[in-house]
Amino acid sequence: MSHSKSRGTALLLSLWALFLLAALVMSWALDINSRLTISGTENRIVEAEAMAASGAEIAMHPSIRPGSQNLQGKFGHGQTYSARLTGEGGRLNLNWLVAGENPLRIEILKRYLEIKGIDLNERDRMIDCLLDWVDPDDLVRLNGAEAGDGYQPANTLLTRLEDLKKVKGWEVFTAAPGWDEELTVNSTGPVDVAWASRDVLRALPGMTDELVDRFLQLRRGPDGADATIDDATFKSLEDIRVALGISPQQFQALSPFISFKDSVLRVVSTGRSGDVTRVVQLVFRRAGTAAQLITWREF
Repeated sequence: MSHSKSRGTALLLSLWALFLLAALVMSWALDINSRLTISGTENRIVEAEAMAASGAEIAMHPSIRPGSQNLQGKFGHGQTYSARLTGEGGRLNLNWLVAGENPLRIEILKRYLEIKGIDLNERDRMIDCLLDWVDPDDLVRLNGAEAGDGYQPANTLLTRLEDLKKVKGWEVFTAAPGWDEELTVNSTGPVDVAWASRDVLRALPGMTDELVDRFLQLRRGPDGADATIDDATFKSLEDIRVALGISPQQFQALSPFISFKDSVLRVVSTGRSGDVTRVVQLVFRRAGTAAQLITWREF
């Protein structure tokens, strides 16, 4: 009996040791699998970032135009990029609108805010606070705000569009989704009508809803979208005038506030690797065969 008990005990110990060994092997296998999964995900992130950067670099090439087939590409299995190239000049340049306090330019901003549903009193406060922010003095406008109670205007033009979030009166506006989609501080200044949105066009002097809608239908081509291959081609400001359908006299009154073929462009490039996506957004200036990077952002 003693011998049988010893053998039983040895068997139990062997089984217990085997169980522990199996548990260790399983744990090791799970750890290896986890590391491989993490490594694979990290590789896909790097690949997606590389794809997004590739699309952005291609878009910056001087021969690339909006709607070009080269803005879409694929490398290897499941690795793609898709870049969109648009004119930055189609956005309202806040610095250009408020610099020098030109009342006609400021009226464009007021009209834009009105189109966005902001009431008269709020518009006046937003404009006066913005003017107090950018002017070099400490004089307070009727609806404005200067230094005090922890608030300190920069007393200079906006260096980044995000600085608008610091200006009193603009808190609600800048908290709304997509508040910055039609604004900039990077363009040359006057609105590039070849890229301006419907609301930006409506804010310009003398522009009516009917005129704007007719122009956009012509500009966007049959597919109804900007930055595609079927867009109308404008070779001069005279082509723009004809497309707008206004007289030379009407166009002369509009011309100080508009431009054509602004040299500043925006690229939004999306890179994918498997199920991982990364986006690069940049603004650059085209000067001949050179490209001057202004801003770069990854997200």
